Amino acid sequence: MFLSKLTINVRSREFRRDYANIHDMHRTVMSAFSTVDTDTAPRQEQGILWRLEDAYGGFVQYVQSRTAPDWTRLPFDYLTGPAQVKSLQPVLDAVAPGRKLSFRIVANPTYAKSQGPDVRGRRFAHRSPDKQIEWLVRRGESHGFVIPVGGDGHPDVTPSPCPDLAGRKTDLNGKITVLPVRYDGHLIVTDPDTFTDALCTGIGRAKAYGCGLLSLALPRTQRQ
Repeated sequence: MFLSKLTINVRSREFRRDYANIHDMHRTVMSAFSTVDTDTAPRQEQGILWRLEDAYGGFVQYVQSRTAPDWTRLPFDYLTGPAQVKSLQPVLDAVAPGRKLSFRIVANPTYAKSQGPDVRGRRFAHRSPDKQIEWLVRRGESHGFVIPVGGDGHPDVTPSPCPDLAGRKTDLNGKITVLPVRYDGHLIVTDPDTFTDALCTGIGRAKAYGCGLLSLALPRTQRQ
């Protein structure tokens, strides 16, 4: 597994185009990876997840992948400097039962509302912080981790709103709207294999559009 850190040039015309249309940003990220001959969607086959973060008045983009990217394929002025690419193996090696870790994830917490018998439920975004936290706690139960209780007696995680993600696919009915939430907190690994799978494949919906990438670090008190 690889993790890339890209420092974005906000003056780039191509980045401004991508920022205005999340589907274009997805295509730009995918342009750094070779085409694979498989029935599985290329993003899933290569384990590609990404997240865009504010940084020093600009943006940093993190991209995780199973295969090595070639960021020289980006438009010439898309970045302010060379991409930083490192192996995620040390992170994977740190996964163990009972291990407590700090985490950050931008996710798309949604729920389905029934539209009637035999009708597929329409999805809506969770908008209240309590519901957003409940959503992540439930995901933890199926992805091999729990969120511990903090000193205030509540789950040790803080949800923060992110700018809405919007765009359009090429077809006329391809409107995209995602209401992402950033979570920062602590988790405890309960099932290493299931958790590692979640780490590699992402959590939740809208993975092609900047959601689902789980980033880990040692808790502050354990850092050197």
